[in-house]
Amino acid sequence: MSGTGSSPSSRRNSFNSLSRDLELPSEQGCLSIIVLGASGDLAKKKTFPALYHLFDQGFLQSGEVHIFGYARSNLSDDGLRERIRGYLKGAPEDLSEFLQLIKYVSGSYDNGEGFEKLNKEISKYEESNQSGSYRRLFYLALPPSVYPSVCRMIRTYCMNPCKYGIDIIGLFAASHPGWTRVIVEKPFGKDLDSAEELSAQLGELFEEHQLYRIDHYLGKELVQNLLVLRFANRLFLPLWNRDNIDNIQIVFREDFGTEGRGGYFDQYGIIRDIIQNHLLQVFCLVAMEKPVSLKPEHIRDEKVKVLQSVNPIKCEEVVLGQYDGYKDDPTVPDDSNTPTFASVVLRVHNERWEGVPFILKAGKALNSRKAEVRVQFKDVPGDIFKCKKQGRNEFVIRLQPSEAMYMKLTVKKPGLEMATEQSELDLSYGMRYQNVKIPEAYERLILDTIRGDQQHFVRRDELKAAWQIFTPLLHDIDAGKLKAVPYQPGSRGPKEADELSSKVGYVQTHGYVWIPPTLA
Repeated sequence: MSGTGSSPSSRRNSFNSLSRDLELPSEQGCLSIIVLGASGDLAKKKTFPALYHLFDQGFLQSGEVHIFGYARSNLSDDGLRERIRGYLKGAPEDLSEFLQLIKYVSGSYDNGEGFEKLNKEISKYEESNQSGSYRRLFYLALPPSVYPSVCRMIRTYCMNPCKYGIDIIGLFAASHPGWTRVIVEKPFGKDLDSAEELSAQLGELFEEHQLYRIDHYLGKELVQNLLVLRFANRLFLPLWNRDNIDNIQIVFREDFGTEGRGGYFDQYGIIRDIIQNHLLQVFCLVAMEKPVSLKPEHIRDEKVKVLQSVNPIKCEEVVLGQYDGYKDDPTVPDDSNTPTFASVVLRVHNERWEGVPFILKAGKALNSRKAEVRVQFKDVPGDIFKCKKQGRNEFVIRLQPSEAMYMKLTVKKPGLEMATEQSELDLSYGMRYQNVKIPEAYERLILDTIRGDQQHFVRRDELKAAWQIFTPLLHDIDAGKLKAVPYQPGSRGPKEADELSSKVGYVQTHGYVWIPPTLA
């Protein structure tokens, strides 16, 4: 990088300054997508299907993209193609065309020989496509324990061969302008110290604008709708605060247990696996202030601010559970205290949310499968209809399944009597958008990475702020200071969780069940 007339740090500052002010142009040329861990479950079930959907919709062109799988398994090109074919759905001719874009390279994750071979194959493809930029996207479908060694190998052997070696489009003259970007999967550490150590190791190898910490919840359609709902609708602007909202629940429920993953899950537990990342990201979008603009850094700045406003978690506002039968898995220790259920109350110390509890709740082996945000409003003052017992107004955003938004209202019951009941104003996506395919989260986020849009990815200081909230609680759980109470599989979870919700202000509606509408 010599001969540029400026230091590496000044060039990075120039990039940061310019990228804030410029709309970077669309790129032409060849794109190499490298899936590391290509033979694993994540790659087969999520990464390759997402790439196929992008290809099928025309976002990846066969003349401009090539896909490389890298793993330790001893496979041929056709061997990898057959391994993933069963996870792809589409017309046979389209599948065949897509699969021919995939080449496989075998090698270890901590040895330069395999990565030199990988770089040789990528370069061979790039040299055969003498047009535009050379772009390399590395997707790490791997356990975080190998991130440092893999990233070191990428940095040493597999960087984009542009003259200056930095992720930039057209801001400096280069023989082959382009970029290198790296997608890393959660978990990003197990606590604050381990997350900071991992961030430091990756930060030594790549700039922040090259790292894309993926949380697939940020790619979900209804999660991406949260900012639009809040800031594009006059209706919500005066209501979205402590004067009108009593409490907010962000809930994740699964109706199955660890299903053979008990040994892996036991290392993390439900808070590290779901609440500290997925639900906390949703919390940020629900609670953050309006950003200056839709630029990624402006949005992520506001997310960091609200995370930094969260008070320390109180042990009396936490309920942990573990379903009966969890420890029957031979890979789970007999004395495990790892929670498979948790309900945690967050309190935000700022003008908008002072006094409003945010109840983050997640569990396995429960009586239903869903993820939703439930905003419960305060009681109507001076209730002349005597309908308080029927329940409060609630705005519910169903993230999955049966994506929907509905507002629970009290209305007059049809008939001659002046009687009231609970009903809803309902926007169910399956009904309203019948002919629209809702993209999978992974395909949306991979496309964002190709476009260089980091809005839906976790920034380093955001990650740090998230771990600062949960690390003290997690250390108390690991030390046995908080115990997980048993609950029956197929239940709502520990009764103590419902008691906690009631204690902090949530009023459950009895006798009302939202039923997704159908065409029948």
